[in-house]
Amino acid sequence: MNLSIKNVPDELVQRLRERAKRHHCSLQGELLAILEEALSPKCLTVEEAYRRIQVLGLKTEEEAAALVREERNAR
Repeated sequence: MNLSIKNVPDELVQRLRERAKRHHCSLQGELLAILEEALSPKCLTVEEAYRRIQVLGLKTEEEAAALVREERNAR
């Protein structure tokens, strides 16, 4: 599939070209790498997991452990 982005500012295009050059790849390859990184699942740190648990309002260790296990199994 091909994607197109219109009206990209010249400064942004130049920064993308420089980034691609630093990574020894084409502009297209760099853009694909950026998209893959932006959309890849992230591993949670202990602190991030704890914050999510607090936001969800989990009260017991069992509930918290189940959430952590679910996140781990999703990888």
